[in-house]
Amino acid sequence: MTRFFIPLLKRSLPLAALSLLLITCKPSTPVTEEGAWISLFNGKDLNDWIVKIHHHDVGVNFGNTFRVEDGMIKVRYDQYGDFQDQFAHLYFKQPFSHFHLVVEYRFTGELQRGAPDYTMLNSGVMYHALDPQTMLKEQDWPISVEMQFLAGLGDGQPRPTGNMCSPGTDIVYNGTLYDGHCLNSTSKTYDRDAWVRAELIVLGDSLITHIIEGDTVLQYTHPTIGGGVVHGYDSAVWKPGTALKEGFIALQSEGQPIDFRKVALRNLAK
Repeated sequence: MTRFFIPLLKRSLPLAALSLLLITCKPSTPVTEEGAWISLFNGKDLNDWIVKIHHHDVGVNFGNTFRVEDGMIKVRYDQYGDFQDQFAHLYFKQPFSHFHLVVEYRFTGELQRGAPDYTMLNSGVMYHALDPQTMLKEQDWPISVEMQFLAGLGDGQPRPTGNMCSPGTDIVYNGTLYDGHCLNSTSKTYDRDAWVRAELIVLGDSLITHIIEGDTVLQYTHPTIGGGVVHGYDSAVWKPGTALKEGFIALQSEGQPIDFRKVALRNLAK
């Protein structure tokens, strides 16, 4: 989310088939292990993830937007036509409060026809997002905080990555409520097709740290529900001033093809 101002079958079955169905439908184990690095992406499929695309119901992966190929999560638009503001997010299945997240990404390809200009070489990872099941069909962005990813535009101008954007949220920066939507980091500029390692350390609603290629590039505190930008949300979840102490993690799609080859997390809850 990143504009600039710079979420039965009932029939008789043979016993063996029924046993197989029960095994395959067994809920997957939540990621609860403390301290150890755990891969949220298994390199094979998106079974642990939930898709929400603007103009579509939760769980509808329109146009095969999010797909697994070559051991990576790929965001593609070859089945789209015009983009039509179909901003999308891929949520991991469970929320976290205190964690250290690592995402390795690269931008590739060209901006999809009809996507806004500001989304060129632009994506991100959302955290402390509200449950995707609460998102309405016409809600454009999740209420969340974003670690924004950008790549250079080839014009020689700096374009840092690892920035902060705040769809439907507020944060405190340098002890003051930040009154903008996006806040630039101090990172260097990375080009299209370059793999970038981004790390996010989140301590509930306390300190949040953005790290790019080993360098701390941004810190801020106290994310809360508030601000603007998000539209079409359920009024029942809109509670300005509510501290965001935990929430879901989501990879973003907003018109630019991007690959994610690593999504790993260390749970710091204790």
